Amino acid sequence: MANEEFRLVSPAIDHDGKLPRKYTVEGQGARKNLSPPLEWYNLPEGTKSLALVVQDIDAPDPNGPIVPWTIWVVANIPPTLKGFPEGFSGKEEEVGGDYANIKEGHNDEKVPGWRGPKLPSHGHRFEFKLFALDGMLHLGNKVTKDKLLEDIEGHVLGEAVLMAIF
Repeated sequence: MANEEFRLVSPAIDHDGKLPRKYTVEGQGARKNLSPPLEWYNLPEGTKSLALVVQDIDAPDPNGPIVPWTIWVVANIPPTLKGFPEGFSGKEEEVGGDYANIKEGHNDEKVPGWRGPKLPSHGHRFEFKLFALDGMLHLGNKVTKDKLLEDIEGHVLGEAVLMAIF
């Protein structure tokens, strides 16, 4: 029997779960603000849209406990799409078609789109969480992780999580 689990994967993340340097802003080979390719499979029945939140879940807050750092927020991804190509962030309007209604939200740097992480230390875990939703989101002009998570409450049909380490 085939695996019918709702899944999120990235061909760019190696078998050890490492996020390649080119998707960060650190060191040789880094390509500032280049989002990694993503693919998803087996959407739950009734999915009308998808939403994505990417966070560094080991981000240190100098004034307190570990608080996740938001790297990327994406809303209103049509269920007809099977993924994002590398470097998709910031280009959804250029690509058009199925990508036209996708909305990239503000990350913790207060700007929309993918922002490659710059880390004080290595070994951080990056959580890519894809939500299958029963409708479209109406978030206004400034989409944030908090606004998105509040809006999807009660509308989540499934979640797919991909973890990567840098």
